[in-house]
Amino acid sequence: MTQYLPPPGFAPVPSALSGIELYAPAPEPTTREPDVIDFKCPQCRATTAYCVTDGGLRCVHCGYYEPPTQPVVGKGAEAFEFTVETMTAAAEAARLQAHGWGAARKELQCQNCRARTSLAEGGLTHTCPFCGSNKVLQHDAPQDELRPRFLIPFKIEARACQTVVRDWLGSSWMTPKALQEIARVARFNPIYLPYWTFDANTAADWEAEVGHEETERYYDSSAKEWRTRTVTVWRWESGHARQHFDDLLVPGTSRLSQVLLDRLRSFDTRALVAYEPQFLAGMMAQAYDVPLERAWEIGRERMREQTREACRGQASTSKIRNFSMQLDFSDESWRYVLLPVYVSVYTYEDETYQVMVNGQTGEVSGQRPVDWTKVWLAIAAMVTPGVLLGLVSLPFLLLFLPLGLILIGVAFIALVAGGMFAFSTFQKAREMGHV
Repeated sequence: MTQYLPPPGFAPVPSALSGIELYAPAPEPTTREPDVIDFKCPQCRATTAYCVTDGGLRCVHCGYYEPPTQPVVGKGAEAFEFTVETMTAAAEAARLQAHGWGAARKELQCQNCRARTSLAEGGLTHTCPFCGSNKVLQHDAPQDELRPRFLIPFKIEARACQTVVRDWLGSSWMTPKALQEIARVARFNPIYLPYWTFDANTAADWEAEVGHEETERYYDSSAKEWRTRTVTVWRWESGHARQHFDDLLVPGTSRLSQVLLDRLRSFDTRALVAYEPQFLAGMMAQAYDVPLERAWEIGRERMREQTREACRGQASTSKIRNFSMQLDFSDESWRYVLLPVYVSVYTYEDETYQVMVNGQTGEVSGQRPVDWTKVWLAIAAMVTPGVLLGLVSLPFLLLFLPLGLILIGVAFIALVAGGMFAFSTFQKAREMGHV
C-alpha cells in the first residue's frame, strides 16, 4: 500500500478516531529569524568598530568612516505603560520581531562569577571583564532575548579612564601609596549594561503623631520650689504628598555589585538614541537577567521609600511615631535600555578588586584596598586625647574634687567624640574594599 502524502502546506493534526489521520493547513510561523548584520568595511573588508570619538563606525585598517544614523530622542523615547493591553502588545511585538542583538555575536560565560557577556563577532578575549577569571566558555550568543529599544552611546574614551581612575584611587588617605600605579596598567573594557527605566507619579495621604517640645512649670516638693522642665507633647498631624519619578534606573543584571551600580546612576537619559546593532560593533554587552516584573518591584519600593520620606518631611518636627501612609501609583511606564560602562579589574597583594567608570559622565565607582596601618594609627589618635585626659584628671579627684569632676567630664566628652569618629573611620575603611 502506498503511503499517503499530504499536499504542500498541510500538517497532521490530532484525530479522535483510531487509525484515521487528519491533515490541516499548516499555521503561519509566528516568529521570524532576527536580522543579523555583518560589520565589514566596504573598502578593505576588515571588521569595523564603533568609534567613541565621533559616534560612528570606523575601520582601523583603512580609515573608512560611516557616520551615525540614529538621532538623539532623549526623553521622547517611547515608553510602555503598565496596562494589560500595552503589556500584551509589547510582548507580542517582542515575540515577533524584537529578539536578539541584531548582529552575529559570541557569548562569554564565566565559570567563576557566572556573568554572561556578549562579544562582537571575532572577539578574541578569554578573560571575564568583571572578575578577571580565565575560566570561561565561549559560544554563539543566543538571539532569543528581548532586544533593547534605546541606549546611551559611549562618550568617554578608554584612555581617559586611566586618568580619572588614577586620581580616584589616590583620593583617600586610607589607600596604599602604590595604589595609583595600578591604573597605568589596568585595561578598561567598554560594555553596555542592561537597565530598566521607570516613570510614575505617586500620591500619598499620611498621618502620624508628631512630638513637640514644650516647657512646663512644676513644684519640686523636696526642694520646696517651682522649677521648669522640657516635655514632649504628641499631636496628630496629617498631609498629602505627590512625587514625580522620571527615568528611575533599575539594573537589569544581578551578576554585578548592586552597590557599585547604584553609585553610577548619574546617566543623562536625554542622550538616549534608538538602538542599532552598529553601536555594539567592537563592544561588549550584557542581556538582562532581572525580568521586568522583578525590576518593577524594586523600582516601586524605591519610589515608595522616597514618597514616605517626602511625607515625613512635611511633619512640623522630626519626632514622629505611629506613622501610616496610603499610597497610589499612576502614569506608570517603562523602557528597556543599554547604558555605557567601562569595567576593569586589578590585583593588589593577591586580592582582586573591581572598578567601573560611567561611559557617559566619567563617574567612578569601585573597590579600593585599605592600608590598615594608617587606619589603626588614625583611630588611636582619635581616642588617645580622651584617654590621656581621663588619666590626668584622676589625681585631681583626690586633691581637688571640683576641678577633677570638670576634667573627668571633659575627658568623657572627648572620649565619646573620638570614639564616634573612630567608628565612622573604621566603617568607611571596611566598606571601601568590600561592597
